[in-house]
Amino acid sequence: MDPVSTDQIVLDVLQRASSQNPEILKPAEAKLVEWEIQPGFYTVLSNIISNHNIDITVRWMAVLYFKNGIDKYWRRNAPQTWRYFNLTFLFSAISEDEKISLKRSLISNFSEPIQQIATQKAVLVSKIARNDCPKEWPELLPTLIQAVESSDSLIQHRGLLTLHNVIKALSSKRLAGDRRLFQEFASNIYAFVLNLWNNFTESFFRNVAQNVNSEMIIFDLEKALLTLRILRKLTIHGFYRPYQNEGCMSFLKIIFDRIRTSLECRKQLRMKGQYIFELSEKFIIHLTKILVSVLDSHPFTFVDFIQPTLELTVYYAFTPEGIEYVFERFVIQCFNLIKGILLCAEYRPAKVVELTKDPETVRAHQIKTNFFQPNTLAEICKKLVSHYFILTQDELDMWDNDPENFANDEAGESWKYSIRPSMESVFVTLFHEHRDTLAPILLEMIRETNCMVSPEDMAGILRKDAVYNAVGLAAYDMYDEVDFDQWFLNTLIEELKIKHNNYRVIRRRVSSLIGNWTGIKLSLELRPALYECVTSLLESTEDMAVRLTASTSLRHAIDDFEFNSEQFRPYLDKAFNLLFSLLKEAKECETKMHVLNVMTLIVERVGQTISPHTGALMHYLPLLWGESEDHNMLRVAIVATLVQLVRALGHVSAELNPFLIPVIQLGTDANQSAIVYLLEDSLELWLTVLENSCTMIPQFMQLFENMPALLENSSENLRLCLIICIAHMLLDPENVMQVHGRQIMNACDSLMADMRPEGIIMLSKVVEMFIKAKPVLGCETVRPLLIRIFDAVYKGEDMPLLMSMYLSVISRVLLSSHAVFKETLTVLAQRYNKNEQSILSTMLSYWLMKMRNVSNMEQRKLLGLALANLLTIQSELVLEKFNDILLNILETLNDITRCDDNGTTTDALLLSQNQMNEDGTSTDDQTQFQYHGHYPDESDYETDHEHRKNQLMKTDPVHTICLKDYLQSQIIELQRQVGQRQYDQLIQMVDGDTLQQLRTYISI
Repeated sequence: MDPVSTDQIVLDVLQRASSQNPEILKPAEAKLVEWEIQPGFYTVLSNIISNHNIDITVRWMAVLYFKNGIDKYWRRNAPQTWRYFNLTFLFSAISEDEKISLKRSLISNFSEPIQQIATQKAVLVSKIARNDCPKEWPELLPTLIQAVESSDSLIQHRGLLTLHNVIKALSSKRLAGDRRLFQEFASNIYAFVLNLWNNFTESFFRNVAQNVNSEMIIFDLEKALLTLRILRKLTIHGFYRPYQNEGCMSFLKIIFDRIRTSLECRKQLRMKGQYIFELSEKFIIHLTKILVSVLDSHPFTFVDFIQPTLELTVYYAFTPEGIEYVFERFVIQCFNLIKGILLCAEYRPAKVVELTKDPETVRAHQIKTNFFQPNTLAEICKKLVSHYFILTQDELDMWDNDPENFANDEAGESWKYSIRPSMESVFVTLFHEHRDTLAPILLEMIRETNCMVSPEDMAGILRKDAVYNAVGLAAYDMYDEVDFDQWFLNTLIEELKIKHNNYRVIRRRVSSLIGNWTGIKLSLELRPALYECVTSLLESTEDMAVRLTASTSLRHAIDDFEFNSEQFRPYLDKAFNLLFSLLKEAKECETKMHVLNVMTLIVERVGQTISPHTGALMHYLPLLWGESEDHNMLRVAIVATLVQLVRALGHVSAELNPFLIPVIQLGTDANQSAIVYLLEDSLELWLTVLENSCTMIPQFMQLFENMPALLENSSENLRLCLIICIAHMLLDPENVMQVHGRQIMNACDSLMADMRPEGIIMLSKVVEMFIKAKPVLGCETVRPLLIRIFDAVYKGEDMPLLMSMYLSVISRVLLSSHAVFKETLTVLAQRYNKNEQSILSTMLSYWLMKMRNVSNMEQRKLLGLALANLLTIQSELVLEKFNDILLNILETLNDITRCDDNGTTTDALLLSQNQMNEDGTSTDDQTQFQYHGHYPDESDYETDHEHRKNQLMKTDPVHTICLKDYLQSQIIELQRQVGQRQYDQLIQMVDGDTLQQLRTYISI
């Protein structure tokens, strides 16, 4: 860049980059990207950021580009390539000298007046610190401490802000050396920061008590919050055992008093303005976050604080005196602390407490036991159900205004942040831990609310709703306490019949309750009554939230281990049609996904019974697919549904392919971002479409262009990709081998070079399947992998399963194409500078030595057939091993020969004509060739692909050639080749016992 007026040039471009006009904005952004790697660019940005006279928007753009540049180019190992005409230069975008200058500039002034820019500058400094501090930037921390000690309030605030971000960045480093350095730094600075925090906090409390102006309170509170955040990082990450540090323990002890005082101050600050009120809440929440973090990261340090934590949380969350001080986020933190203490693994003693090894575990257990007395537990349980579980007016308003979002289940870790999941989570935890104490209390609540409530009594309805919610949550622990069958028949069904608008609360909760108890304690005889109830709640005249809850309950019923599809059949039509209507009426993406998942589950569980209903859904799904372009998770649900629908149909019609193939194309194209979400389900759909198609079509051939990239980059789905390769090939073996065969084999060869044995076995099975499908063409096609397989046998592969697989492939090549077998030996001989006979001799010795370790009978017979085939290749070294070859074949004959009641011996693996069905499949052996585990119930899932695989059995030598007859013909041919004299000499080489046993099978 030209040094003259550089700052002004960059300033002008930044101004254009902040424009709202795309025609001005885009060229400016392109120019800034071009300058990113030019020396001096970040110095110019630093100058612009530091100039307070420049427009705030421009300075904001400058600091963002500076921050992005640090991410990309600050590290020493981040060289950049810059092309200038036909020359290429390799250099670091930011030189060491420029880095030193930038670091000096960044910490030379802490008087930034704009909070947002000050925050970004602090983040910028922290990013550099994470790379350079302390070795490459030793002056950073002393400079920050000096700024924090400044008497100027603004400089002190900005210094604290920067120190907070730097400590946050340094604490995130996880290498042992970095952690030691951070711990050393923490021990040196902890007392200083703690003293600052105490001063700022006490000043904040004093100012609130004296009712001084808001600006002064804000100054102290902001600094108190910043120092508190620093203390949190130092406490959690700065000490291996915080309980050994006096400063840490004194800080944790004082937190409880600080929380109480802060809650009182918050009440007084309500009239001081929204910002200061919210800031006080942040301060309180951060105090509780420290307790949660110590409990999670240092549970033994927290043992001393279990009692005060429980006293604090129970007082404020469950007593009338405490509740008046609290707010929602604080209550959530209280619930999380109680739950964390109850579930902490370090606080659980052995079944016999006296056998517990760690005394701190015993002490923690005793503290919990002493605190959670029956009276305390009863009060907590009653308060949770009667106060927190009651639907609020805000929730009822949300139900009216946005029923879909109201009904959506919050999952995952929502209990950490949302009030209702949090209260329900702590209730379940308490109930499970203290079931014997709390079960009678909940039973009493059930009895109190068991009478019918007037539809006009909204308070009574809400109380009943809360109790039903509790019973649903505690279902597993109330198994022996509740006769759910009687309750369902005598009360719950009757309550569902009341259609008053207020009673929608009860209908929704009863539906949820039924769903919770379905898989726990509902008799099979009552399942039809359950289906009747749930389908009635899915009617379009019913409230939307009730319908969505009913769909969830139906999912629980369908997904149950004891689900009986025949029992559900009378309700299938109605349920599926109502769900389809609900799917079309739903507006929210999450709602559509939920309903679609329920429908998919039904299709999966009832199978081809669903066929009459698939047409309408197949017509609607393309429309939904088009609407869901920006909602990848909904598209995942759509693809999963398509998989089940194709399986249910049992075939893929020409009308479906124009929709199915583009869906698969999008989800399996490595160049599309959607592949991150859609790949696994799209591969399932791809395989299902191939399996249920009777002929190859051009679109399948085009789709297969996606496969090489998937084989290279999709290790998690490799097995599925290989099965797709086989299914694709079996549709049209000759065409696929000629067009895609070498492509597949080259990809497999590349994979096999660096793969575990399990993966190599999968790849070898693909090779074997290619040869089985078209023996001669298959051998030609798999040549890229044969060299590797022959080489492994030549070197003496030790893994038994791999060895068996390799020998099976070599045997099929030998039986299918002597030419390919010989050419592969030739290539291997050239590699090792030996002759072919020497290579064959080594391989054959290994083969004969390892063959008895092959446990699979089909593989044993295949190897036996190949050995018999070798007898007539007119090789002296083969004849030298004549005795060993016959011995291995004899052992195989003994293993596979069966004798019936009449004394007739047969080859057990040979498929005779009467063992074939009319379609050519084997009644005894057809399941041996299936890929077990791919389908929920493979025995009932018959596809065109299964038929194609079974047809291969009709041509497989293992099932079509009788080993003893083949050996007899080979012996006769060998006798003709070598003449009677040499033949007699060969016979004399054979062990007498072997010869005697062989004569029971053949004439020799």
